[in-house]
Amino acid sequence: MINLLENIIDYYSEEEFLKADGFDDAVIGVELNSMRLIYSMTRCIEILVEEGMSVDDALDHFHYNVSSAYVGEKTPIWSDDMYY
Repeated sequence: MINLLENIIDYYSEEEFLKADGFDDAVIGVELNSMRLIYSMTRCIEILVEEGMSVDDALDHFHYNVSSAYVGEKTPIWSDDMYY
């Protein structure tokens, strides 16, 4: 099964995307003006919990180590879809 990230990379084969390690299944789209990947924050937290973190630890880790990192103009976009 091809996931959304693979479809985006195949469709926009001329583009270079900056991916967040370990969160391929959290990709929900691409921002077309900047060609940056968009990730679901909810799914990122779920992935960290699936890897063994508590929800609180996953939230802390995500906010301090993942979403706050700026790594250039292709830094991914984090969609705040966490409404709980």
